[in-house]
Amino acid sequence: MIKSLQKASKSSSLGKKSLSGWQKILLYIVIAYLVLLLAPIAGFDLPRIIGEIKSNPALLVQQLLIGLVNGAIIAIIALGYTMVYGIIELINFAHGDLYMLGAFASLTVIGAFGITDGTSFQASIGAIIIALIVSCALCASLNILTEKYAYRPLRNAPRLAPLISAIGVSFIFQNTGLFWGGLKSFIPVMGVNAAAPKNFPDLLPRIDIFKALGIETTIQFTTKDLIVLVTALVLMVGLHSFVQFTSWGKAMRATAQNRDAAKMMGINVDGIIILTFLIGGCLAGAAGLLVGLYNNTIVFTMGFTAGLRAFTAAVLGGIGNIVGAMLGGLLIGLLSAISDQYFSSRWTNAWVFAVLVIILALRPGGLLGDSAQEKV
Repeated sequence: MIKSLQKASKSSSLGKKSLSGWQKILLYIVIAYLVLLLAPIAGFDLPRIIGEIKSNPALLVQQLLIGLVNGAIIAIIALGYTMVYGIIELINFAHGDLYMLGAFASLTVIGAFGITDGTSFQASIGAIIIALIVSCALCASLNILTEKYAYRPLRNAPRLAPLISAIGVSFIFQNTGLFWGGLKSFIPVMGVNAAAPKNFPDLLPRIDIFKALGIETTIQFTTKDLIVLVTALVLMVGLHSFVQFTSWGKAMRATAQNRDAAKMMGINVDGIIILTFLIGGCLAGAAGLLVGLYNNTIVFTMGFTAGLRAFTAAVLGGIGNIVGAMLGGLLIGLLSAISDQYFSSRWTNAWVFAVLVIILALRPGGLLGDSAQEKV
């Protein structure tokens, strides 16, 4: 089993030397002090939360299911970040906005087929499949072009240069989404205001699985949730199997370990890097369609928010680590759902990043990442 692309690489630029014993003790004291000081402000009232869970445990299970589905989508996006970093050690900040363009491309195709909220799932499945193909093809193509013209010329430049280039590409993609949202003549289901959220047709069936099985409970888990969860799981397992068992996956691991040595062994390093960006783009396009079908609304700023959480998931699990990205995405989804229900939605991002800071302070390489010190 391939544990990670990061462990195959030379070292992680985010990995730092482990803390000594007294430094960890001091860190624990600081963390405990901050938690005790800020928790009441952020809505963390442990007795109240325990009381709510005891009085209504089904609500906790419901939030865990919601967090699981949202976390699976975050994990798909996080895989794009972690794959690119594992191969060329680049934080591709444009990946989140690429996923947003995938959502807009899916809506364009579905709108072109005249699909609306009243259309049945059976009648729209063909349009959904075509939307998936178009979305994946568009995002993969944009990702490859970005690598060729924005990142490859800076491959041997100081690391700050490609990072700034990635931020610039992110703004280009975001403004493309803003412009795309105003093309009413090409996207019949959209409104005139380009900056306003766009309605995505509600096409996935909403059959309550527990009721269909004859189980009486207040917990709702519909076929819509199941479809999204299974699709995300298939994509994640498929990627992991591809990297682990195929010859291209072995070439990716070799390139991640040592590009020069891989080139000497006859591996087309540039081709492998293009393949990595192609796969990352396909995952972004699939995630865009999934989010549109699940949330039934998209907006040009959605890439920034999702990209930030997906990048956080990749770092939390161990940047460059495929399994770590999956774990990080699921963990962030669960943390967000719990925070929304029992704390306050205003503080959700604060809690998520607080957990990230604590984990990185104790384990700099992430949950499954390599904590070795960077070699200069």
